[in-house]
Amino acid sequence: MTFVVTDNCIRCKHTDCVEVCPVDCFHEGPNFLVIDPDECIDCALCEPECPVDAIFAEEDLPEKQIHFMDLNAELAQAWPVITVKKDPLPDHETWDGVPDKLQYLER
Repeated sequence: MTFVVTDNCIRCKHTDCVEVCPVDCFHEGPNFLVIDPDECIDCALCEPECPVDAIFAEEDLPEKQIHFMDLNAELAQAWPVITVKKDPLPDHETWDGVPDKLQYLER
């Protein structure tokens, strides 16, 4: 099993989760983070650190977010690893809770 970053991270990109990851499995894109499923050790440390509740255990993914499993795996291969906390995106408060943000994902 792995953890998955989902829709609510898009255009927010809080990075509190990367600091607690013991295996550096987070990868950073322009406005989204992903977890490399091959590196994730299922420690569950990241999930409670996400202030916008965008990280789920694979088995707890909401039905509408299942496609994020493949997206995390794909983008983890293309994006660099992130290991230090950064400020969230400037307008993160505006985007927290906005549904269906996949259209805003920047690759």
